[in-house]
Amino acid sequence: MTLSEALLKELDAEMKSTRRVIERVPSEKGEWKPHPKSFSVAHLAQLLATLPGWIAQVLSSTELDLAAGGGYSNQNTVSLLDTFDENVRKSREAIAKAKDSDYDVSWSLKMNRNVLFTAPRRVVVRQHISHLSHHRGQMTVYLRLLDVPVPSIYGPTADESWQA
Repeated sequence: MTLSEALLKELDAEMKSTRRVIERVPSEKGEWKPHPKSFSVAHLAQLLATLPGWIAQVLSSTELDLAAGGGYSNQNTVSLLDTFDENVRKSREAIAKAKDSDYDVSWSLKMNRNVLFTAPRRVVVRQHISHLSHHRGQMTVYLRLLDVPVPSIYGPTADESWQA
């Protein structure tokens, strides 16, 4: 099995449950935060919708400068799902086209041209999937605090049984 084949299986599983979490984001609560130091619902939801696209970016370039990015906006859930679906599609295509040797290429994250870290693409792609899972977990806490039913991710929740 190639690295791309393994990553596609993992990506598909993680994106399926991530989409289910985004579907439940209450658009009308976009500015809500559980704590003043926390992301707002809108910021966290937009992060969940855009992070999958970082994988395609990693596989098509050798760096990303965060200073070049825009800020966050308060998008409705339908718009977030469209963004998420497009980012997942692009990343699936990039992974499917990648050869094992493509994952050995170094990739750097920068801020104002200062290198924050450099690692092989294979490490960075996995970190992005883990990073997304971390923020998805945060969103499930937000959903619970807002009394929105939490979907099953790796097993049942108080609101939903196992999902296939």
